[in-house]
Amino acid sequence: MADHQKIHPVLDRDVEAPHAAAEVPLVPRGASKSDRSDPADQQGKYPPLQRRTFPVMHSPPPMHKKRSCCRRCLCWTVCLLVLQVVVIAITGGIIYLVFRPKLPKYSVDQLQITQFNVSTDQTSLYATFDVNITARNPNKKIGIYYEGGSRLSVWYTRTKLCEGALPKFYQGHRNTTQLLVQMTGQNQDASGLLTALQQQQQQTGNVPLTLRVRQPVKIKLGSFKLPKIFFVVRCRLVVDSLSENNDITIQSSSCKFRGIRL
Repeated sequence: MADHQKIHPVLDRDVEAPHAAAEVPLVPRGASKSDRSDPADQQGKYPPLQRRTFPVMHSPPPMHKKRSCCRRCLCWTVCLLVLQVVVIAITGGIIYLVFRPKLPKYSVDQLQITQFNVSTDQTSLYATFDVNITARNPNKKIGIYYEGGSRLSVWYTRTKLCEGALPKFYQGHRNTTQLLVQMTGQNQDASGLLTALQQQQQQTGNVPLTLRVRQPVKIKLGSFKLPKIFFVVRCRLVVDSLSENNDITIQSSSCKFRGIRL
């Protein structure tokens, strides 16, 4: 009789595997919970990293900014100059409309020679002229203060014969003033000057002279007095002769106001 087979029960591991896997811990005992630990936990274990500081390099401003600043300065300067010109023009226009300024007029009425002789050594020529000058102020609201320091001189071509000065006085509105000015001089080239004057008189029958005037004045506009300026006047005279102690006949006379200088 055959032996009875013994049947041993076999446990199904696939069925029990989930329960066994659930009991097995994911992290072995005694090991850390994670390789990436919390930085707060590791702060005390490892020293902090040192950071290197680098100097800050400031780059130069671009060129276009400098050019723009220069352009602005130039524009402001031009604008200020234009504004000044406009203000001066407006002020001048107002003064012209209110005061209607006119240039003064001058004329030489008479010329007398009281001395015109040569020294004993025939080297120097002495001359003394008495000149009558008429000054006219045609302005209604403008007065003229004639200050000291004027210079008047009589010339023959490029040679100065004598010189003098106008007296100080005030010329009011629409005033005409006659002045007698004595002018004296000395020239070292006596022989050459006399020869030139004699030849001039023989050829043309007259002698051309020039009277130059540089007069400092102050203009009074109403009650306001302006700073000192200079009148420049030139008179061209033609006389019949130059001789001592003789009233010289003035054949022609014309005076021109040459300008105003500061």
